[in-house]
Amino acid sequence: MGVVMGAIASAGVGDLPERLFHGGVAGLEAGQLILPHEPKYLDGCPDCEANRRGEATAISPLTQHQDRVYVCSDALYARHYASKWVLGDLYRVRPVGLVEVSDEDRFATWKCEAAEVVAVVERAVRMTDAERRRLFRRWTVADRVAAGFGR
Repeated sequence: MGVVMGAIASAGVGDLPERLFHGGVAGLEAGQLILPHEPKYLDGCPDCEANRRGEATAISPLTQHQDRVYVCSDALYARHYASKWVLGDLYRVRPVGLVEVSDEDRFATWKCEAAEVVAVVERAVRMTDAERRRLFRRWTVADRVAAGFGR
């Protein structure tokens, strides 16, 4: 079910968190819009190569709605996507237009028609090995919970 901003709670999407993030293309500034685009595939990245073949991996689900922009409340999860852009940026954003809960992600994520950059949180994101391990552990737990196995 989609809604126009301002009618979120009454349409079943629930209250959006105050801080939402998007990790992606570098160089945007506050006030600019992030528009839908094709998924980003990083050469030499096994997860990206699997996605390019139409296969999901443990840490890289397939994008089901290329006509939407994804925003999430988890900065580390958004940093993962910024890092796939090779020095992409992490933004705090505000959804624009139709907003729907994403059922594709294990982390709280919404899809929208566009997202307005509210602030640049981090430029040229590079995830450390420790950050990747931490995200993978959290992702594994989320997958287990979703599959009914518990933590």
